[in-house]
Amino acid sequence: HVQLVESGGGSLSTGESLRLSCAASGHTDANRYWGWFRQAPGKEREGVAAIYTLDGTTLYADSVKGRFTISQDSANHLLFLQMDNLKPEDTGMYYCAAQLGGYGGSWYRPQSYNHWGQGTQVTVSS
Repeated sequence: HVQLVESGGGSLSTGESLRLSCAASGHTDANRYWGWFRQAPGKEREGVAAIYTLDGTTLYADSVKGRFTISQDSANHLLFLQMDNLKPEDTGMYYCAAQLGGYGGSWYRPQSYNHWGQGTQVTVSS
């Protein structure tokens, strides 16, 4: 059984920074992509960033490139998302997701992930 728990969400103003964390427990071996998604009210869940755990390659949505940084602490099964220069359009529920076992697919597609956290809310006001 794999469990993902996000933390670090909050309410901020435009231009501020925030760091999200995701703690994984259980059988997280054979994890391929480990990613962050977000979902705003009335919108579809979208991929924000992911890290390919086998070689550390990082990938980002165009909307967050240069502002967000994804990183991992493999030894402690932690995933981070450093968010700088936040904008109101970054508001949403942020989810940690893991692609485990034989699951595969594009990093930005929610359907490519088979384990999800409960989410942490990020609200950015102008």
